[in-house]
Amino acid sequence: MIRTGGVNRPVEISASGRLEVRITTSDVGKRVSVRRLSEPGAPGEKFTDTVGVLTSWDDGVLLITRKGGDTVRIAESSLVAGKVVPAAPARRRGPAASYEELARVAARAWRPVESERLGEWELRAAGGFTRRANSVLPLGDPGLPLDEALSAVRRWYGERGLPAYVQTATGAEGAQEQLCVELERRGWVREVTAELWIGAPAPVADRDPGSGVVLSRTADEAWLARYRRKGVSEVALKVLGSGPSVWFATVPGAPGRAPAAIGRCVVDGRWASFAAVEVDPEERRRGLASAVMAALARQALDEGASAAWLQVETDNAGARALYTGMGFAAHHAYHHYREPDPEPGTPGARRS
Repeated sequence: MIRTGGVNRPVEISASGRLEVRITTSDVGKRVSVRRLSEPGAPGEKFTDTVGVLTSWDDGVLLITRKGGDTVRIAESSLVAGKVVPAAPARRRGPAASYEELARVAARAWRPVESERLGEWELRAAGGFTRRANSVLPLGDPGLPLDEALSAVRRWYGERGLPAYVQTATGAEGAQEQLCVELERRGWVREVTAELWIGAPAPVADRDPGSGVVLSRTADEAWLARYRRKGVSEVALKVLGSGPSVWFATVPGAPGRAPAAIGRCVVDGRWASFAAVEVDPEERRRGLASAVMAALARQALDEGASAAWLQVETDNAGARALYTGMGFAAHHAYHHYREPDPEPGTPGARRS
């Protein structure tokens, strides 16, 4: 739990009762909605509204972490209204899912080659192939005070010649807004933010997959020729092939060329994941990405899947438009925090 300061009482309750600050320092860790003066004391003052998790309240300053992971600093003196709001808004579409369930399903779909427990945290390593397979999944209690746990994390990755990363999430009930703030206070740097989206495989499967999509249990040389991560190692092949039920889709290209499109799907109980959907730039806007996903979705339905998830970068407008059209919607944002660089001259300082 993050330490909070100040007096545990409502702040600036209006006499009219129309605008009230109903949050206190005891609400740290809860999702709140606040209104503040954007420019206190200036002519024509305006209000600014912020919704997110109250991650700390110290020395007259509130920190609120919004769904996307950015943290807003708010002076206590600028508050004009505030209240606790439900931990997560009702979702209008998509399967019901908790953050923890999705985090564990996503972890099973992209397994490291080595892992170790630190309390309830999982330390994962795969020779540096992707941050997801080379980062800590901090679900639950590490069994140590945070500083000691982070020191143990840095030692573990240092012994493997890898930078230490911690994967966190924001924007869903049970996510890790407070851990994000604590990492940032200790100098850990957020390098990557993406989103996990959820939807249903049936509408995807209803799209015409065409006759040219080939499914396989392994990533062959043709599939790897289109995969954007070139020079795939044996370690990378193990990660790509990991998961309860893994399928690779390929749309063959012209003779002598890499495939026109590829994709990967992992079926895990009720969940199907879609990943590595890539199309030859010269073959785009022909519906190949939809065809690949439709073929994979049909296979997932045959194996009993009823829900689906995928990950998408926040700046990938094309992918976001495609997945929105298929009925997917954002569930939460996830982030990778890299350990701070050691001070120059520190024994054992790692290369950048």
